[in-house]
Amino acid sequence: MNRIKNSGDGVALQITKAARSAGFVEETEDGDITRRAEVRVFAVDGVLLVFDLERMSTAEISEIVISAASDTDSLYRAMDATVKRAGNGFQVQLPPAADAGFEVGDRAGTHPTLGMVVITKGDGPQGVQASRLAADLVAIRYEQK
Repeated sequence: MNRIKNSGDGVALQITKAARSAGFVEETEDGDITRRAEVRVFAVDGVLLVFDLERMSTAEISEIVISAASDTDSLYRAMDATVKRAGNGFQVQLPPAADAGFEVGDRAGTHPTLGMVVITKGDGPQGVQASRLAADLVAIRYEQK
């Protein structure tokens, strides 16, 4: 698990492996970036949903967001964000992180699938509950493909 950190544009999370798994970035063998996704981040309690706007339809995104909102009884802002190179990997900006209860220094898990990364907050009971929701949302995405 990485930690939420301050970034020039607010807060961010290092998601290198998840970004590659989700197809948010594509690179040549030399490490040159050939594709970087345009993403939108939705916030519900304890969970951030990051969607690749080119790889997922509005209907697919809506189905997942509605499920997350229903399970958490919450839905906050959705904001466009960027995936960018940071050090030897990639990070995603998380403009609505505070809405979902994330703070700088919080540990955050990543749950990637094609076109989507679910970011869950922390450890302990809240982390377990958020991870269960993430698994359910990833399963919905698999059914969509």
